Amino acid sequence: MTEVILIYLCLINLVAVIVTVADKNKAKKGRWRVKECTLFAVALLGGAALMYITMLTIRHKTLHLRFMLLLPVIAVVEAVALCYLLNIIQGGV
Repeated sequence: MTEVILIYLCLINLVAVIVTVADKNKAKKGRWRVKECTLFAVALLGGAALMYITMLTIRHKTLHLRFMLLLPVIAVVEAVALCYLLNIIQGGV
């Protein structure tokens, strides 16, 4: 079960990077953008940490306080939830 969770997290974080970079590229070309609700949905599904790092790295949406404040909060909540879940799976309390 632990392996499944880790594979899922790797995949959702890969999706987070791809979606973030795609939105940045669309912004540079003046095209239709990825909706903010889609970006937040991917973050809430487990991709917040890498999405935040990607945004900082490519300087995308760094002036949007909504992203710069909420993504780290979501990432911390996800990390705590992951630790709790893994502890339960491994037989802890």
